[in-house]
Amino acid sequence: MNPIELFEFERDLRVTRNAMDEKFVELSKKWRQEAMGRFYVYNFTSLGRPIIQFPQDMIAIQQLIWLVKPDLIIETGVAHGGSLIQSASQLALLDMCESITLGGAFDVAKSKRKVIGIDIDIREHNRCAIESHPMSAYIEMIEGSSIAPEIVAQVHELAKGYNRIMVLMDSMHTHDHVLAELNAYAPLVSENSYCVVFDTFVEDLPVGFFKGRPWNPGNSPKSAVKKWLKSNTHFCIDEKIADVLMVTASPDGFLRRTVG
Repeated sequence: MNPIELFEFERDLRVTRNAMDEKFVELSKKWRQEAMGRFYVYNFTSLGRPIIQFPQDMIAIQQLIWLVKPDLIIETGVAHGGSLIQSASQLALLDMCESITLGGAFDVAKSKRKVIGIDIDIREHNRCAIESHPMSAYIEMIEGSSIAPEIVAQVHELAKGYNRIMVLMDSMHTHDHVLAELNAYAPLVSENSYCVVFDTFVEDLPVGFFKGRPWNPGNSPKSAVKKWLKSNTHFCIDEKIADVLMVTASPDGFLRRTVG
């Protein structure tokens, strides 16, 4: 076994052991709940823009983008734009690496890669900050409900011609809304790419944890994922990702398309 294979073997063994360690799993869940109660996820930025995510999930998305090398990423939920900026920066890095490999010059204007961000309310100060960011050339924003028929049709039209598509869902976290988003956008995901459903951990938190919000156990992204997967067997939960992270907002939310 060469050094690289040995490192990967030891890592995989460690991940498996961690996932089987009930005490560590429960400790991670408890820490996550305590962190959410303190608005911990509001403390981070991506290239200067706030990104409301656990750092572990930010790393996971970066790893998936490098693995899949998508030319289109569709995101529901814009907020301050940090996630759009992170995705756009990863697409720019892919373009740069491909240019270096091919021996050509890196030219943003010639890139086909794109991030589409959809939100029912893109606030003007956030829109201005995103549009003035160096990564803005990779970003297109659509204001409207992500499940409105006209918005879904617009995104499907924009997705034509793209070969490797990834979807990130992080808008309204109720069961019905997430189920509708899955029906609308998961079919666009390319084989061996991912549809990531954020905040599935709502299902694992106490009733009423998110005060003033309609989502709760039984009415959550995870409950929607479980129902949707029953009739969409061409996707599966990539459990290893959550096993690696241990602390994630998206347990059972990393869905890999196994059949095109």
